[in-house]
Amino acid sequence: MDMKTLLTYLKLIYPRPHEHSSYAIIAVALSLVFVSPENMRTLTDKLDSYHMMKWWSISAVLLQFFYFFISPFVRKLSYSNFVRWYVTWILAAALYHLPSFQSVGVDTRMNSSLFSTMFVSSLFVLIHLHLLYHGLRYGLKDTGLVSGVAVRRSMISHVIQHCTLLWAFGISWSAPVGSDHDDPLPSKPAIYGESSDEISPIYSLWGLYIFLYITNFFVDILTRWALKQVQLVEESEDNHPKFLDMVPWYSGTSADLFKTLFDLLVSVTVFLGRFDMRMMQATMNDSRDGANQEDFLYDHFSEKKEFWFDFMADTGDGGNSSYSIARLLAQRSLHARKNDSLIELPRGDLLLIGGDLAYPNPSTDTYEERFFYPFEEALPPPSWYNKKHLAVNKPELPVGVFDIRQYSGPQSFVIPGNHDWIDGLQTFMRYICQKSWLGGWLMPQKKSYFALQLPKGWWVFGLDVALHNDIDSFQFKFFSELIRNRVKENDFVIVMTHAPNWILDSYWNDETGKNVSHLISDHLMGKCKLRIAGDLHHYMRHSSRKPATVQHLLVNGGGGAFLHPTHVFSNHIEAYGTTYETEATYPSVQDSIRLAKDNIDKFRIENRQFDFVGGIIYFILTFSMFPLCDLDHILQDDTISGHMKNLFGAVWDAFMYMVGQSYVSFVGALILLVAAILFVPSKVSKKKRVIIGVLHVSAHIVLALVLMLLMELCIQICIRNNLLATSDYHSLYEWYRIVESEQFPDSAGLRARIEQWTFGLYPACIKYLMSAFDVPEVMAVTRTNICKNGMVSLSRGSATIYYVSVFLYFWVLSTPVVSIVFGSYLYICVNWLHLHFDEAFSSLRIADYKSFTRFHIKEDGSLEVFTLAVDKVPKEWKRRSDSDNKSESHSDSINESKRKMDSNLDNESNQQEHMRQDPSKWEANPFHQDPTKTVRIVDHFVIKRETCSESSNESELKPHSESENKSELKLHSDSDNDSELKPHSDTNDKSEWKMDSDSNDESLETMSK
Repeated sequence: MDMKTLLTYLKLIYPRPHEHSSYAIIAVALSLVFVSPENMRTLTDKLDSYHMMKWWSISAVLLQFFYFFISPFVRKLSYSNFVRWYVTWILAAALYHLPSFQSVGVDTRMNSSLFSTMFVSSLFVLIHLHLLYHGLRYGLKDTGLVSGVAVRRSMISHVIQHCTLLWAFGISWSAPVGSDHDDPLPSKPAIYGESSDEISPIYSLWGLYIFLYITNFFVDILTRWALKQVQLVEESEDNHPKFLDMVPWYSGTSADLFKTLFDLLVSVTVFLGRFDMRMMQATMNDSRDGANQEDFLYDHFSEKKEFWFDFMADTGDGGNSSYSIARLLAQRSLHARKNDSLIELPRGDLLLIGGDLAYPNPSTDTYEERFFYPFEEALPPPSWYNKKHLAVNKPELPVGVFDIRQYSGPQSFVIPGNHDWIDGLQTFMRYICQKSWLGGWLMPQKKSYFALQLPKGWWVFGLDVALHNDIDSFQFKFFSELIRNRVKENDFVIVMTHAPNWILDSYWNDETGKNVSHLISDHLMGKCKLRIAGDLHHYMRHSSRKPATVQHLLVNGGGGAFLHPTHVFSNHIEAYGTTYETEATYPSVQDSIRLAKDNIDKFRIENRQFDFVGGIIYFILTFSMFPLCDLDHILQDDTISGHMKNLFGAVWDAFMYMVGQSYVSFVGALILLVAAILFVPSKVSKKKRVIIGVLHVSAHIVLALVLMLLMELCIQICIRNNLLATSDYHSLYEWYRIVESEQFPDSAGLRARIEQWTFGLYPACIKYLMSAFDVPEVMAVTRTNICKNGMVSLSRGSATIYYVSVFLYFWVLSTPVVSIVFGSYLYICVNWLHLHFDEAFSSLRIADYKSFTRFHIKEDGSLEVFTLAVDKVPKEWKRRSDSDNKSESHSDSINESKRKMDSNLDNESNQQEHMRQDPSKWEANPFHQDPTKTVRIVDHFVIKRETCSESSNESELKPHSESENKSELKLHSDSDNDSELKPHSDTNDKSEWKMDSDSNDESLETMSK
């Protein structure tokens, strides 16, 4: 039990229904203290080392067993929880065959037999108990008696339950287990060494644990029911957010991943090129005028004097990371750190999302749980909004607002990414184009692509490039006619796509997005000052120091998905006939290289379910070669070098046997080789792909053969030293019968009657369960038969039992090895060869290093760009206090411009969560790790605009000083009223900035308001 769980107990808060059931463990552990000193002395005096070993081993086994049944409730029932106890069983079965205990005169076979009996008996009792509970819960769920709601207990009920448990424990422990003559004092428990006509305390101790667990179980239910009747129930969900973990991309058992692959295959092979949702959207539009299609064009922002808006992409993976970014976006203002200063940045009136809204595939569950839920927790939707209803007439405005231009709250426009297109855009259309609210952000859009007319001649073109990273003919027609009819000569355009083809084309030596390039080069003709995209889950900006078709290329996919590396992409790329240089990256190249090394030792930790695939692959590679009967020659040499030489010679012989005679293993190796070659990215030549694939598979085959030889050597050594029986499968059961007759005397013939009443099932079940428990002996006996008489001597059932027993141990040995080999392969490829940038970082599931970009269209028409980032994403959250959640006074917190509304708008503002400074539901625990406290600016630049001269409508990069080889984007204004970067003055109430240089880009100095 860790400190966090202990603190949970002290606070009387129980996040899960049965977390307090672990009091059974606490009570039993403390019971050892309650044994009187006299009894303890008697215990140590009367028991020899054999009986002392028996006492403590049985106590430890029972404690661990009960923890096993409680831990799925204390902690989330998971694959790792199962593996921990599976490995414990395998090791326990092998433990008593080792010579270390027998050399000191202690034989643990008796303890293992009792462990098996009690394990199976307890399993039977408690599984039926839980089945009964869940059956009652389903049948009586409306009564509240068996609801799964956790409670906050009052102090009185808390004390009552503890007293009940201790009372039950004390009564059971102090009850005599022998006769009154031999043990006359009820307070003095019987110990080992009593006369043999009494029932052993082993069985009474086991009954005590069962009684404690069942008592606590039902007391829990009754207490919960009683508290609910007096309305003291508080749902645990109110104290902890329901954020999901990062998607396990290397899970071999995930149904979502198999569905993703299937849907992607169907979309690419069946629908792509035959059915395109974008064409249907265009044909269903009422207006045929490309420049005036109301479903695609939105101009309600265009009249504002200045404008703030945000951009993010690639969210909907881990709940912690997605909520961290959503929380930052929801704040009315952020105080972001730049060097040693804080800069106040107001929330954007517009949120642009660049696709990939939920992973791994678009579905109702992933959109609601991984995308909408974090945003709703960060900025709740209006109280009157019913998210189950479709929006018939968009936009659905609050009461009192009759035109979208009057609405003062934040709005959002979204384009789909490749993951959103996996199902043919069905989920995206249902949740984005047919819903009105993303949390507290209004979503006016009706189609998957759009054009936004912003203030001061700025535009945003949101392009839908589907799965082939290009726009269709209908989309091209709309934007080209819009440019010809609506975009003015001095206007500037920001083009938003999901994929940053300028980086990906350079990396893959490819050329994609020809229609997009044609639109930008031949129709916008210099008006596109900035391209923004996601898809790559990091931040990277390339800029041209000379006038270019597009001045800045920005990718920011840090909205919540797993991190991508930055060190694998070139610092210089060619696009639009111009050379672009890397101006900023996040995380840094050094951090990216360091993180990639984690694949070696953390791949298995982050991808536990990959064991399922890896263990099976290694077993297939060696399946046909079990057993290896002639291994004595490996142990004949007296030197270590001789042993190693013999071992590698045996590995080579095993490999040649696999190639020549082991058809199953050879076919498995060929399939693995083909898969490994195809797995290598097509960025390199076919020859290099073959070389890399062969080296990768060779490492796996060699290590699989080495593990097989080591396992067979261990079994042969145990057989040679008589540590494993080779003649009978039931030696453990024979030991049990001897111990049972000593510890549980049966003068009345009860066992014989039970055997008769159960038609022989009673001894037969124990007999075969013990054989199943003693896996090493099963392997040894069957292996000896095969080596003497051949495989043909075994029945099909016996052969199946043998290979299953071999697999149980070989799987445990092979899974760590296959993870280390595959993780090392990913590390070498991503850091040395710059391959597998997606596979090598999706394996790490890094939730940290998240970012978004905030834009500011200033009154002089210049565009100021801030990229904000959080290095460390919190993992623990707590509900914000009531005082923080209360609406703040309008006179103190609302901008002057937002207070100039009529009475209807005042009524609307009182209903909206966005009017609060901090509308989010959760904050980090501890609070100093909250994203609002750790956010910082990692990049800042300005695209200047001069409205007086057409010739100067280009962003210019001018050197900041001769002493620093950095660049700065100078801001020029036409009037004294324009926003300008100046030193702070004490007499000025507004935040003002000046530009400086730092190690990455133009720096920023400021003083807070």
